[in-house]
Amino acid sequence: MSRIDETKDFVPVRIAVLTVSDTRALDEDRSGGVLVERIEKAGHEVVAREILRDERGEIAAKLREWCADPGVDVVISTGGTGLTGRDVTVEAHRDVYEKEIDAFGTVFTIVSMQKIGTSAVQSRATGGVANGTYLFALPGSPGACKDAWDEILERQLDYRHRPCNFVEIMPRLDEHLRRK
Repeated sequence: MSRIDETKDFVPVRIAVLTVSDTRALDEDRSGGVLVERIEKAGHEVVAREILRDERGEIAAKLREWCADPGVDVVISTGGTGLTGRDVTVEAHRDVYEKEIDAFGTVFTIVSMQKIGTSAVQSRATGGVANGTYLFALPGSPGACKDAWDEILERQLDYRHRPCNFVEIMPRLDEHLRRK
């Protein structure tokens, strides 16, 4: 069963938060605010926060920019994961991924089912890795951001989490780029 190994030191992670919305401004971004609050409370650092319109190319460009920044370990986006025509965040993420973390969406759906029942099928939450950086796309509701952080990301971004976590393999995420 999963647990926190108190004999290990906590390792803070540098996280960028991206809200995807055609209508929100930073001062009314409740989902991004939820993420920032939880990230900081957990002891991690929010190194960037932005809002972009639902434009696939712009989203992908921002993800690539943050993946190229050695000061960003993780990018979490919120919004644009639904089924409507303007929901293009998942496609933008997949344009950038080198590897998709397939189980992230599955586990998010399981968590969501406990809260919203079969409505969970309407979310396309996803996770992946690019250029040694983790990327996660969450739905745009504050509740979904709480669920994803509290039930999945808080644990997986804690180096002390056992039996395994995302942080302990960070140094090896880009090893394929170093091979000659």
